[in-house]
Amino acid sequence: MNENIHTEVMIHHYEEAVEYIEKVGILPLASLIPDYPSLESITPKDSWHSATEDDPWSWRTRFPLEGKAAYGKFFKKKAILVSSEWFPWVYNCLSMGTDAEKCYRDGLLSRTAWQLYQLIDIEQGIDTRMLRERALMKAKEDKKAFDQAIVELQESLFIVISGVKAKVNEMGEVNGWSSTSYETAENWMRQNGIKKNNRTKEEAREELLTRLRERSSDKALMFFKKTFNS
Repeated sequence: MNENIHTEVMIHHYEEAVEYIEKVGILPLASLIPDYPSLESITPKDSWHSATEDDPWSWRTRFPLEGKAAYGKFFKKKAILVSSEWFPWVYNCLSMGTDAEKCYRDGLLSRTAWQLYQLIDIEQGIDTRMLRERALMKAKEDKKAFDQAIVELQESLFIVISGVKAKVNEMGEVNGWSSTSYETAENWMRQNGIKKNNRTKEEAREELLTRLRERSSDKALMFFKKTFNS
């Protein structure tokens, strides 16, 4: 396998990034996978947080909003982009299934995660501030448990990050930091016309690894094998 398969790639515009994600299938936001690109590594450093159209930080939520890629902390508690074409395969490989309540009753999902999932399922696109309020977890001491449960739901593929919402005051003016919003993975796929497949976890894993062999170094492929073997 060519160890330099992803070298000398530099993305400057959103449309280029969409094409690149469609090509590689899986792209971490920051460096995570050995000998494998990230959105950070393939874009100019000075374009980040530039508040321009070419700011990759703003693209991270544009991808899911436009249905180009799913976005979330899908493994290793790190932010990952997965192309819409690849997402059903990753979903089948890593998800706990579609029945969150059963997973909770079987001890596979924490009580907090189950409670948050129900709120997200009722109010698709709910943002962090409102979700903590609805869950009665606005207190500072609840933040750690909340954050852990949100990551748990993403890693089990029950939810994805759907975008960000600006904080506004009573006058409707932007006032404060934007807040991450969430929706269920099933809702994101349905809203963007992404069809699920009926493959087993093992079949999905083999399909993903077959695709990744063409795009990854040996070190990167080993990482994916361990990740998709969970």
